[in-house]
Amino acid sequence: MKGIVLAAGRGTRLYPMTKPVCKPLLPVYDKPLIYYPIATLLQAGIKEILVIIPPGEEREFGNLLGDGSHLGVHIEYAVQKVARGIADALVIGHDFIEDDSVCLVLGDNIFHCHNMDQIMKQAMENEQGAKVFGYYVDDPRPFGVVEFDEEGRAISIEEKPKNPKSNYIIPGLYFYDNQVLEIARGLKPSARGEFEITDVNLEYLRRNQLTVIPFDRGLTWMDAGTADSVLDAAETVKALQKSGCYVGCLEELAWRQGFITLEQVHKLGEAIKMTNYGQYLMKLK
Repeated sequence: MKGIVLAAGRGTRLYPMTKPVCKPLLPVYDKPLIYYPIATLLQAGIKEILVIIPPGEEREFGNLLGDGSHLGVHIEYAVQKVARGIADALVIGHDFIEDDSVCLVLGDNIFHCHNMDQIMKQAMENEQGAKVFGYYVDDPRPFGVVEFDEEGRAISIEEKPKNPKSNYIIPGLYFYDNQVLEIARGLKPSARGEFEITDVNLEYLRRNQLTVIPFDRGLTWMDAGTADSVLDAAETVKALQKSGCYVGCLEELAWRQGFITLEQVHKLGEAIKMTNYGQYLMKLK
């Protein structure tokens, strides 16, 4: 399975702070926002990653992440020239995905759970069809809302409904088999001119190949799309790390997946030993 991070958002809702820097490079506590979705892919054991970025940001992302070799993975980049919706990432990533299945994660979504690696690997066990997740929120209207029947099966999905049929929304983490390439290519733009990921999920639902896995209430999900949510995310990450639970540490996750050695982690920490992040890496054992 391959991984795609859609990190092409300019973050216009965050102006003026995103005028000089695109949203995925904004700091969320002690790391750039883009670290967190990449961490999600690493927890799934995914080693081939495509990061979709805005035009003109190739140098910035390259300086931050490189080719991924320091993490024992391979990172490529592709530019989304025009913001055309989440499902456009699957069209852009066509040649990268090839004959494989894919995990798509949004570049402003943060997931944290003590057993996130188990959740991710469980979602990868059967790569047929599509698997997405359900997350309970008090106000689901700004999101894609999933409705379940009495047996817990998904029966409908609505994008930003005025009258939601449930409180479960689908956050920005999606697992698809190779059928998704054909589905994405066949999409028509929505009323707002975008290729909607909800339409992809609806097609899998129509084919009776969509599985929606409700997240446990112990999982933390954050959508860092507004100034308030970026601040809330930073404070949440800070609180978790103060409790001894480091979040989004790519070097540690790569080591725990067996992609790099502990010696390599310590060497990476040594290069930034003046920071709390570097000191954390040097203390791992």
